[in-house]
Amino acid sequence: MQFDSRPRLGRCLLSLLVVTAFLQLARAASSPKDLLAAGEVDKAVQTLEQQVSRSAADAASYNLLCRAYFMMDEWDRGIPACERAIKLDPQESLYHLWLGRIYGEKAARAGFLSAAGLAKKVRSSFERAVEFDPRSWEARTDLAEFYLEAPSIVGGGQDKVRGQADALFAFNPAMAHWVLARMAGKNKDFTAAEREYRAAIETSHGTAQNWLHLAQFLAHAKRLDEMEQALRTLESSPVDRPDSLMDAASLLLRNGRDHSLAIRLLHRYLASPAEEGPAFKAHDLLGQLLEKQGDRRAAAGEYRAALAMSHTFNRAREDLKRVEP
Repeated sequence: MQFDSRPRLGRCLLSLLVVTAFLQLARAASSPKDLLAAGEVDKAVQTLEQQVSRSAADAASYNLLCRAYFMMDEWDRGIPACERAIKLDPQESLYHLWLGRIYGEKAARAGFLSAAGLAKKVRSSFERAVEFDPRSWEARTDLAEFYLEAPSIVGGGQDKVRGQADALFAFNPAMAHWVLARMAGKNKDFTAAEREYRAAIETSHGTAQNWLHLAQFLAHAKRLDEMEQALRTLESSPVDRPDSLMDAASLLLRNGRDHSLAIRLLHRYLASPAEEGPAFKAHDLLGQLLEKQGDRRAAAGEYRAALAMSHTFNRAREDLKRVEP
């Protein structure tokens, strides 16, 4: 008796396509960029080191590897990866931006002479980032911060800060107001600074990031009740930067205010974390808050979650030692 095998073959082919699609989705879900966004820095580094060993010309992987080391506070390991990315693709703004950032972190912890040399590299990197992408608000705000904080001998200057603010008004006026607020604060004109922070909130239609900036200003001014109210408003505001939720929780923890609000913000953040606020650090913050509420067992779970993502995260290791029986 003969039978037609084509239907069975069709089903096999369909199953094969489904499995292939599933595997492709699984690989995409665990891409290095997604791992960084999820805070899985150990897995990201392992994957990226394998990728660059297979392809020494993969500029994007070198940049991501640099960012992973940045997340881990390992500046000396990250700098060569960032430099390699630029050597492979010298006109990519993002690569210059991250090199400037990691140079900056190293400079902040270096001696005077080393810091001066690194500061020039920071300025050059940020300026190149702006040159290659003039509409990058991140590059312009980082460059503005450098100009604001650096002495003139290495290229700082408030006229340059204002120049970056003027450029930002064309495409991100909220961040332009933030730059002007930072400059006013540096000059101890706190009335003008607050006015600019509130202008940023109005211009952005009240996004979380800009409420956070105002709250940070109010905390610095020791206006803690107002700071707390600003963060309550942040909780119900549009979230333009997810890491604003984590930073808001950290601000509450540092100032000993409304731990329940801080815990809510962290739970919300951890449901959808971002690279800019590593999830392993969010877990550690949550552990600290739970510990202060007397729940040492839950705190230990959060510290373990942090270490599962980044085994070199010493803060979480020390915190775990404190609560373990």
